[in-house]
Amino acid sequence: MHRELFFPTPVYVANINDQNLNQQLERDIIAWANRDKGLSRTNVKGWHSTTNMNELPEYKKLVDILYEAQRVIYEQENLDSEPFLGNMWANINPPGAMNRAHVHPNSLWSGVYYVKAPKNSGHLKIDDPRAAASMSRPRTKGVSPETSMSKPRVKPVETPSRLWREAHFEPIAGRLIMFPSWLTHAVDPNESNEIRISVSFNFMQKCLIT
Repeated sequence: MHRELFFPTPVYVANINDQNLNQQLERDIIAWANRDKGLSRTNVKGWHSTTNMNELPEYKKLVDILYEAQRVIYEQENLDSEPFLGNMWANINPPGAMNRAHVHPNSLWSGVYYVKAPKNSGHLKIDDPRAAASMSRPRTKGVSPETSMSKPRVKPVETPSRLWREAHFEPIAGRLIMFPSWLTHAVDPNESNEIRISVSFNFMQKCLIT
């Protein structure tokens, strides 16, 4: 039987291999946090900078990388406009810090760039945006490792990503993730012994800026 899939949720991922950039960003962001108390938004126990980071000259190299990535996305998504970076901010999550689930209103594309990301420092979690789909969630054939071990005759079945109700992305230094701004997302607690540093941003339509 022929199958068609509609209403996908695109998430774009790129790995930026520039160690010098990350070192410079880490140095500048930590210095910024030491002189500015930051803002309280979705951050819990973490530091959130002001949102004018894209206007500061020391971050121009990262801004240029974001624009380049967005132009690719605009082409892929058949968008008839030019990307416009509305705001951008830095995050420092020490051990135990997290970010509550949220969306980014009045924006088109949002995302995160990881500057420093120790192992177990908190996954990015995105949720299935189809509210109606939560009314009925039938059991699937996926078998957990525990079940497969207790019943060797049962072959584990990996649930395809199109049936997931949530997805997790591991933070890796140099990784860039972009997604529609309406997609609900959160950051799991930092369970490492080090700080995690990232940069978040919103691309908007110019007509939405007053």
